[in-house]
Amino acid sequence: MRPTLRPVAFLRTFLAVLTAACLTAPAAMAQLKLEITSGVTNPVPIAIVPFAESPTDGTDVADVVQHDLVGSGRFTALPRNKMPATPTSPAQVKFADWKAAGSDYMVVGQVVPVAGGQIAVDFNLLNTLTGQSIARQRFTGSAAALRNAAHRVSDVIYQAITGIRGAFATRIAYVAVVPDGAEQRFQLVIADADGYNQHLILESRFPIMSPAWSPDGQWIAYVSFENHLSAVYVQRVQSGQRSRVSMRAGINGAPAWSPDGRRLALTLSGDTGHPQIYLLDLSDQRLTRLTDSPSINTEATWSPDGRFIYFTSDRAGEPQIYRIGATPGSPTQRITFTDEYNAGPHLSPDGKLLAMVTRDDGGNYRIAVQNLATGDFRVLTNGRLDTSPSFAPNSATIMYAERPGQAQAGILATISVDGLTGLSLKPTQGEVRDPAWGPFIQ
Repeated sequence: MRPTLRPVAFLRTFLAVLTAACLTAPAAMAQLKLEITSGVTNPVPIAIVPFAESPTDGTDVADVVQHDLVGSGRFTALPRNKMPATPTSPAQVKFADWKAAGSDYMVVGQVVPVAGGQIAVDFNLLNTLTGQSIARQRFTGSAAALRNAAHRVSDVIYQAITGIRGAFATRIAYVAVVPDGAEQRFQLVIADADGYNQHLILESRFPIMSPAWSPDGQWIAYVSFENHLSAVYVQRVQSGQRSRVSMRAGINGAPAWSPDGRRLALTLSGDTGHPQIYLLDLSDQRLTRLTDSPSINTEATWSPDGRFIYFTSDRAGEPQIYRIGATPGSPTQRITFTDEYNAGPHLSPDGKLLAMVTRDDGGNYRIAVQNLATGDFRVLTNGRLDTSPSFAPNSATIMYAERPGQAQAGILATISVDGLTGLSLKPTQGEVRDPAWGPFIQ
């Protein structure tokens, strides 16, 4: 008898088919509260001096930058009440005072109006030990985009000091489950990477799951159970334009965009009842079947070069991760051998790491990564039920869903790939699940 695949990796694909109805009336979204859960032993001391600001929407640019950097777990910020002064340009800085205050770096800047009703954010990152300017830049945009400009400032600072491209100005998608009297509602939400600036994409009385970003960040693919069946939709983020691309017999699940944005990898079962991996050409609806085995094959994810598909299969008994070429007739190769349960693969954008859900000897489901070049396997989290790993576009951090306790609601969390830094994003009501980290937007 085939072992059942419980309860994590296959949950999205095999939820009972329910009658679903999309609602037109908007509902309140649960706000996400960010909390730092771990950081490096010796974080970089930095001072983010309040920017000189013209009247704006009330966004405190320096506070957003500080929130980003401290939230990364790699920086510690000098409190404002301990700052020796509030300079807004390098010429006003007395470096000896800031060295004495314990800051290795400091940021000064201004928010000023420019032509066409736009706002410019100017900043300088200074090394207080040498007095040198490490980075300086201007970001220009509308007042409504001021928070995004602050995140872009954080990205520059983070890369200048750590050597890793920052991902603060990117977005995430996730599913929120919020109470509605005796019932609940499912919401597909897009937000900034820090949980702010939430935007409701879709709302339903019944499950929404498996959101996936297109490579250009303009579209979201997801599974919805409206029309009494599971179906895959793609929806333009900006306009809400929405198309159903698969509502075939049986299971329609786990969409994943190809790197060129032209195809989706899907899990389809058809009339056979055996889920298989297919590729769907979005231009003409042409299907290409990749797997062909009397087992469960699901949760496809693409290699960054588009040559391979990684997926979960129980063909060896317990779920493990396999790889197959993205052309029909390609051989299948098993990738994971550590532990009896490895599922839910997600490739890092640089193609070096494979994230997954693994089960330990105590029955706990945790996030692990495997180095594809060396085979090195490392468990990153220590939760009871950690699922749905999704890499940041800089490949340095993983966002995942976490259920801290048996009776506790689901939250989102992040962990760096070195396991040193982490934070949690907790909703003010209900729970959140199925995170998907969006790409860099040029």
